[in-house]
Amino acid sequence: MKIILANPRGFCAGVDRAISIVESALEIHGSPIYVRHEVVHNRFVVNGLRERGAIFVEELNEVPDGAIVIFSAHGVSQAVRQEAKKRNLKVFDATLSVSYESTYASCSCKP
Repeated sequence: MKIILANPRGFCAGVDRAISIVESALEIHGSPIYVRHEVVHNRFVVNGLRERGAIFVEELNEVPDGAIVIFSAHGVSQAVRQEAKKRNLKVFDATLSVSYESTYASCSCKP
């Protein structure tokens, strides 16, 4: 059996969507746009977004109250969602559907 791999291989639809959410937020709202964790595991993409004004943070307490924050493709906990709401952050959720489903499949805490 011969296996042929396409080169270059692109991102899955969910990752394309996550990147597009950050790009659209930057175009519509301008910088700064805060992104909790790197939106995808791709240094080239992350650096390009950073150059356009995205600020990548590890924790929500690094985001000023009332600012725009994007949850990365990897998703966030219910506690992070509640904290964002409490702090009046404007949230864009770029969570991959597979990450979302695996996070909430076994609990009754769906957002």
